[in-house]
Amino acid sequence: MRSYGAQSMIAPLRRVVVRRPDKAFGEADPQRWHYTARPDLARAQEEHDALVTILRSASIEVIYHDLPQPGRADAIFVFDPAIVTNAGAVILRMGKELRRGEETALAQCFAQIGVPILATLDGAALAEGGDLLWLDEETLAVGIGFRTNVEGLRQLTGALAPHGIRTLPVELPYYQGPDACLHLLSLISIVDERLAVVYPPLLSAPFYQELQRRGFRLIEVPDAEFPTMGPNVLALAPGQCLMLENNPVTKQRLEAAGCEVLTYRGDEISLKAEGGATCLTRPILRG
Repeated sequence: MRSYGAQSMIAPLRRVVVRRPDKAFGEADPQRWHYTARPDLARAQEEHDALVTILRSASIEVIYHDLPQPGRADAIFVFDPAIVTNAGAVILRMGKELRRGEETALAQCFAQIGVPILATLDGAALAEGGDLLWLDEETLAVGIGFRTNVEGLRQLTGALAPHGIRTLPVELPYYQGPDACLHLLSLISIVDERLAVVYPPLLSAPFYQELQRRGFRLIEVPDAEFPTMGPNVLALAPGQCLMLENNPVTKQRLEAAGCEVLTYRGDEISLKAEGGATCLTRPILRG
């Protein structure tokens, strides 16, 4: 039985790493971290504990990443510093400068739980997990924007190609500029075989056409639910997904498409800090 490998967005989630909100998150200066308000730490921890309960109720092994990371408020968003392939993890290099150092800490966590390091990005490379989307087990879409650059794409391509994985660059829009968090996964989540939740107004036309070419059915998120992270949906298994509560139209459209939809409260851990269910989890094993 393998203990790592997650080259899919939808295969049954078996093992996941999370990080409980800590002092750094509770003391985050909203202006410095681009949060909408300072998080209430006690409430944030309650919300996170409830999220973990949902994951465990789905028979998912939850591993806590609890290595000290003083001053790194965004470290609860464990999806971003790495990606886990069937051959091991690729440690990324964060585009948001305030997050530099999270990569090394997560690599240390991986060493403790037996996930080998396949490659580590360096130099001028920038790449964050939120820009990396598995279209299938051999194709990784890579969003190119303020958090992931062309050198990051080049190094990722070099690390993954020997393992039969090709990369597909996807240009991202300016939207609210370099300080805001706009990842590729801010715009799309795959929730079942050839079924994706999308926010079309910010998708590039070539990528939209690629999804159509691949036969994806697209569930569109209404404008009113984009700010509340309607497109940020974590698949626990094909057709079973977890999303932030209070996105009723997107939830209804998912259910109409045949999905089972679970929701979590994220006033503190998500809405204030720009990170949804996908961001709060780092899949280690799917399948």
